[in-house]
This record gives sequence, structure tokens and C-alpha cells, in this order.
Amino acid sequence: MTSEPRLRPILLPDTRARRVFERLIAGSGISLNGDAPQDLRIFHPDFFSRVLHQGNLGLGESYMDGWWDCGRIDEMAYRLLQHGLGERAKPPHERFLYRLQAGFFNLQSKARATMVGEAHYDLGNNLFERMLDSTMCYSCGYWKQARTLHEAQLAKLELACRKLDLSPGMTVLDIGCGWGSFAEHAARHHGVEVTGITISREQAALSRQRCDGLPVEILLQDYRDLTGTYDRVVSIGMFEHVGHRNYQTYFRTVEDRLADDGLFLLHTIGSNHSRVSADPWFNRYIFPNGVLPSAKHIAQASKGHLLMEDWHNFGPDYDPTLMAWLENFDSHWHEIAHHYNERTRRMFRYYLSVCASAFRSRDLQLWQVVFSRGRPGRYDAPR
Repeated sequence: MTSEPRLRPILLPDTRARRVFERLIAGSGISLNGDAPQDLRIFHPDFFSRVLHQGNLGLGESYMDGWWDCGRIDEMAYRLLQHGLGERAKPPHERFLYRLQAGFFNLQSKARATMVGEAHYDLGNNLFERMLDSTMCYSCGYWKQARTLHEAQLAKLELACRKLDLSPGMTVLDIGCGWGSFAEHAARHHGVEVTGITISREQAALSRQRCDGLPVEILLQDYRDLTGTYDRVVSIGMFEHVGHRNYQTYFRTVEDRLADDGLFLLHTIGSNHSRVSADPWFNRYIFPNGVLPSAKHIAQASKGHLLMEDWHNFGPDYDPTLMAWLENFDSHWHEIAHHYNERTRRMFRYYLSVCASAFRSRDLQLWQVVFSRGRPGRYDAPR
């Protein structure tokens, strides 16, 4: 999948920065100005120094600025990760600065909670409607038996419903309901009443349209302001925005909202590492203040609040999900290009491609974790 017609690369400058860069990628299978899909085509002489000084931020921003391209960014990024350049591409000062900020400030406080909605989810429903499938699921599909993105997303929604053991008349709380995917599916096919919350105005508006006529209420609300008790609680693709300083509050909130015999399903991207960090490019352009939890973070924060019943990892399924989104995005961009600029197009292509490579390399995981309040009896998780 190529991003655009091939341009003529520049004659590579004979600089120290270029030589250092070439040593770093030596053995990765990536060439400069080569013809393979993963090869980098360089269009600006300062590319090498920018990337060496700014790491991931410089690589992503220089792509947005048109300084380089390649036929398959996902394959290029996958090879860099396999080559061990993932964590090394984050400059020490960037890691230190984030830890310093996260140590002194609650970057995901209620006052700051709407930042990611305004920066990303409110970019426009017309963009996401063309990138996603008709379920409007903006989270990993379940590809165990699926052949298409739509089948994978329906399978994911149904898997979540089965793990929650839904039955007609139950009340369900959907924390971070997105565009109403789960709420619509659960209400329509399992006869439950759903209350969904989001911090995105665009998501709330479209969710209400999609769920019109169903027993679904969509609220523009922070999870910390929730009240009431529900038979089931679900949270799909929202925990990544909670932040380590709020994990205890999050699980305490779920505990307070969940009925004594209830079940809670947490669907989240997970990190292999427990250190608090964020990729500078993604933090600036895609998910402000987002931070990925580790298994240790989840286990420690839920301890004393909820009993873990099941842990399911299907992280590799995010690779085909993201690549399907990228294909949709490329195929339909011409329909919405007049609403955006070229920099936004390249930002989304880079985001989807690099994320796919991270799951392909097993650098990131996707977990569904089921909790209870310690109800009696055995829990058998569907797969």
C-alpha cells in the first residue's frame, strides 16, 4: 500500500548525522532511497539531524512535513522495532520530562479530561465514519474466525456481551462509550438497558443518533461523576486515558457502581513495561495525556476493589484492525480532503501504520479482563 505517487529523493548529504543514522539502521533490512516497500525515501537534507535530535517526535513530524516517505510505513516501523530501536528512539530528556510532569501533576485530572476529546475524537465524525466500519468501533476487532473488519468488530462486541453474561432487562454502564458501538449492539441484540458516557461532544451526538429508539442513554460526563448501580459495567478502549495517578479512583468508581453479583469487562491496550512514559509524538498529535497501563498497574490498582476472573490477550488482532482502518482511510480520503489538510492526512497515515507495527512486533498488547466483586461460583470465560 503506497501513500502517494513516488517523488524523486534527494542526493543524500555526506554528513555525520547521516552516517550515524545509517549505523543505527544497519541490519534492519531498511535502505535509504531504495525500492523495497520498507525503504526510506528522503526529500530533505536535514532529515537525519532532526531524527537524531528528536527521536520518535522528529520522525513523525518530519513525515507530516513531507521530508520522507516509504511504500509501507508499517513494515519500516516493524523492522525498526525488531531491530531494537523502539525505546532508544525516545530521547532521555523527553522521558525525563514526562515522568517529571506525571510525578507532580495529574495529567488526566477532571479539568484536563476533555483535552483528548477535543484534540482527537472531535476531529470530525465524517473522518471516523470513513475510516471505521459501520459498527463505528474504534478499538481492536476479534479476528479468531473473522475475515473482514466488520466481522471482526461484530465478533468483538458479541464476545464482550458473552463474557458479561448479559440477559434481557439488565442495566449496563458503558464507560467511554465512543460512538455507541457496544451500547447499540448490547441493547439491540441482548435486550439490556445501557447508560453510556463519553467526554467527546462529537461522539455523544452520533451515539444518540445511532441508538435512537433503543433503551440507551448517552451522557457527556466524566467517569468520576457517575452515580447509581448497574448489573454490568463495560469499558472498551477508554482506560488508556485514565492515567496512573487515577487507576485507584477508576477501580473504586467501578466497584461503587457495580452490583454485588455484577461483572465488569475492561478492554484496554497494554504495555509490556510498568514505567510511566508516553511517546512524545503520540502525546502531542493523537492522544494527549494518554498512557498505557501494564499488567502490574491493573493488578495493583484493582486489588482490594475487584476480583479478577479472567485475562485474555489478543493483541496480534490489532495489527489487521489498524491495517483495515488505514485501507479505509486511504480509499475514502478524497471524499473528505476538502475538510482537512495534507498534514492531517499524513498524521493519520503515520499513526495507523506505526501502531500496527507495534502490535505486530508484540511491543503492545490488547487485553480483555473480567472482574467481579467476588460473587460465588465459577466463572467460565467465553473465547
